[in-house]
Amino acid sequence: MSASTSAQAAHASPYTPPAAGTAAGGVRRLQSVDLLRGVIMVLMAIDHVRVYAGIPAGGPTAGVFFTRWVTHFCAPGFVFFAGTAAFLHGRKLGDTGALSRYLATRGLMLVALELTVIRFGWTFGVDYSGFLLAGVIWMLGWCMVLLAALVRLRPAAVGWLGVGIVFLQWIFALPPRLVPESARPAFGRVWEFVYPAGLDAAGGMAVLYVLVPWIGVMAAGYGFGAIMTMDADRRSQMLRRLGVTMTGAFILAATALALTQGGNGEGGGEERPLLFRILDQQKYPASQLFLLMTLGPMIVLMPAAERARGWVADGMVTIGRVPLFYYLLHIPLIHVSALLVNMARTGEAHGEWYVYAPFAQVPAEGRWSLGLLYLVFAVNVALLYVACRWYAGVKARRPESWLRYI
Repeated sequence: MSASTSAQAAHASPYTPPAAGTAAGGVRRLQSVDLLRGVIMVLMAIDHVRVYAGIPAGGPTAGVFFTRWVTHFCAPGFVFFAGTAAFLHGRKLGDTGALSRYLATRGLMLVALELTVIRFGWTFGVDYSGFLLAGVIWMLGWCMVLLAALVRLRPAAVGWLGVGIVFLQWIFALPPRLVPESARPAFGRVWEFVYPAGLDAAGGMAVLYVLVPWIGVMAAGYGFGAIMTMDADRRSQMLRRLGVTMTGAFILAATALALTQGGNGEGGGEERPLLFRILDQQKYPASQLFLLMTLGPMIVLMPAAERARGWVADGMVTIGRVPLFYYLLHIPLIHVSALLVNMARTGEAHGEWYVYAPFAQVPAEGRWSLGLLYLVFAVNVALLYVACRWYAGVKARRPESWLRYI
């Protein structure tokens, strides 16, 4: 970027993206990664509005089922593309040590945010002794800390290690069984953060996201970054082949299991339609089929995302460039929206329903309709876009400040 262009960008308002897909430092910025991250963040808001609306996760009707299912793409994409972004950031830095320090610092910051700012946003409660959540940002932070150690290996080695962790994740269920019965509770206080063993985590924390297989997803995303540095034609070919292979493997395996064993996800058994049983895969912890189902289609779409133009694409790119800012803002915004909707509907805010959010305790008579859920979602996303556009401009004008961590 020339000096004159930089000066214009510094005074631009509203935010104007860097020209021709170029990031600060001269490293090419890929629209597909930012656009898909933006889509992921927008879909995430559907699920979190659903939490405050009291609508169950999954259900017998197509509307409720797909309201939950479409948001399954969020966590895998969020974590996978965080690994890819780490690889691309390392290319810009040109220093593995600097990348490692950045990942460790940002990861620990995310852990701290999960236990403080994000916990408050979910519940609006200041008594942190009664309920703490190891949620997606907690998991993302610790995965970054682990990735900080792995990036000293060759990217291909990191990527294949990640694939191995994902597909051999059942191995991590074995250690608790090998520990003597008397030592198992103490062992479980730590291991419950790694992989579920049915034990009590340290501090009585509610563990929603364990580290395995997610560290494998992030490491695979880091190795995937090497594909994103190929020339455009070869990259598109590789993305289509990989995505179609992953999606095809999911369809074959999930269909076979649904026909022979029934569903294994959140919504029930064999009485459900076959399509529901195929799509309803285990998220906690994320099974191999769950990850194939979600990551395969996203990889297939990347060439189209790179070419996408128009105001919708621009909006998704803007959000995708500041995903953590969006995340930190969207939970308290949705929470406030829920209190206002409850006040309008019942005359009371009913903040007590959200004391343990995201495990909200909304009674059946207080649940929203799907139409109201999507209306609140649309309004909130519009407000979040305005905020993200402003923040992206601030961040672009201060690329070397602490803002690069958010």
